[in-house]
Amino acid sequence: MDARTHFLQLARYNVWATQRLLDAVAAVSDADYRQDVGLFFGSIHGTLNHLLVGEHMLWYPRFASGTSPTVALNAEVEPDRGRLAQALRGGAANWLPLIASWPGERFDGVLGYTNMRGQAVRLPFAATLAHVFNHGTHHRGQVTAALTALGHTSPELDLVYLLQEESKA
Repeated sequence: MDARTHFLQLARYNVWATQRLLDAVAAVSDADYRQDVGLFFGSIHGTLNHLLVGEHMLWYPRFASGTSPTVALNAEVEPDRGRLAQALRGGAANWLPLIASWPGERFDGVLGYTNMRGQAVRLPFAATLAHVFNHGTHHRGQVTAALTALGHTSPELDLVYLLQEESKA
């Protein structure tokens, strides 16, 4: 599998897993949703805000234009849970056309961007893109653990379930 195909698969997985997670979170009371349950960003809400910041407000612009907005990793950029869910869904979908637009050799290159301290950074392109999707998986896992701890149903988010769905389609 070539790199573009691989990363498009990860981007599809990101859309699929984000949707499944947000569907499960929608059934949670606001009290449980905002309760500090000991996650790195406190609550389900805090963790979802962090995903919006990290994946869509920092990494996406870095890959799309080499820039980094100044926003704290723990910022509550969207207090409304409905709008936050909508932003996460839309942000996940944005990766697909971006990745599809890159020539194959781009994945063997370097990602140059300016970090939040204003320093120029150069990292291996494909490995850094893998970090973006791995980061999302990590934090979705934290949210599913919180859902379970709070007594709610947690969705199955393993990549293999998406692959099974796609093989049937």
